[in-house]
Amino acid sequence: MNQASTILGIESSCDDTAAAILDNEIILSNITSTQKVHESFGGVVPELASRAHQSSIIPVIDSALKEANMSLQNLSAIAVTQGPGLMGSLMVGINTAKALSMALNVPLIGVNHLQAHVAALYIDNEVEFPLLCLLVSGGHTQLIWVTNFMEMEIIGNSIDDAVGEAFDKAGKLMGLGYPGGPQISKLAENGNPLKFTFPDSQTKNYDFSFSGIKTSLLYFLRDNQLADPDFLSKNVNDICASYEFSLVNMLIKRLEKALKDLNPKSIGIVGGVSANKALRTALNQTALKHNTTSYIPQFQYCTDNAAMIAKAGSYLLRDKKFMEISDTPFARIKS
Repeated sequence: MNQASTILGIESSCDDTAAAILDNEIILSNITSTQKVHESFGGVVPELASRAHQSSIIPVIDSALKEANMSLQNLSAIAVTQGPGLMGSLMVGINTAKALSMALNVPLIGVNHLQAHVAALYIDNEVEFPLLCLLVSGGHTQLIWVTNFMEMEIIGNSIDDAVGEAFDKAGKLMGLGYPGGPQISKLAENGNPLKFTFPDSQTKNYDFSFSGIKTSLLYFLRDNQLADPDFLSKNVNDICASYEFSLVNMLIKRLEKALKDLNPKSIGIVGGVSANKALRTALNQTALKHNTTSYIPQFQYCTDNAAMIAKAGSYLLRDKKFMEISDTPFARIKS
């Protein structure tokens, strides 16, 4: 059990400005401001992201406090994403957290963003360890062996792109807008996942690769549209369903291999792509097949959010693992 505490979580690693209040292990508020400025660029523009965080972060924190019926004086600690992420975006969150920590004289907790995604599973679940967790987002695709709340090891990684990028790139190729993942998932619901086939890259152990399937889709669309200019409009639902089916299979194939090799007590998925309905269904089916327990976060805890930062921060607070005022953010995973 963690000690009684009221933690403000702050998340600003990419293009979502978020704040949450965790009070005695209960999430009282979870506020996120999503930046719309990047949509016309087809991806996140780092400089625009950091500027938007500067405008949003104080109002978002204020909203989180008001929704939780708390004041700054109620806080026991400040937890903030230290990395990985965009350096300019991280700086906004960390500098705000440092200022609050000094002004309130409460501990400052630096949180690894990827560990926080795993911690999203703990918000609503009594997780059984060891846990085999698939982290899938726009920036990362990893298979993680979790032995305790904040003790974990990456056993599989993408050797090139993340699965979220594979979804977004496909959305761009088909003119579906940004981000592409949700649009593909929506169209896929009315498509035939077996209509078209896309290749699975050959990788070692539990690693992933998504550059090949993106290239395959590019040439697939080019060649078929040369033969029939209306091919995409006629088949967009089936293309989305088939592409999504292939990506989900690539993920589950590696997870199932590790499940058979390592025999965990439970499996889970986290990260933005864990909101994908097809992937959520496939994980639950895999758990049933292997007679194990599966965990999936609520949709609000899948994408970047501050509730997971506060939850991870609660374990670091328990263990008195604090961030120094002189500490800096890290853009990439520490080796």
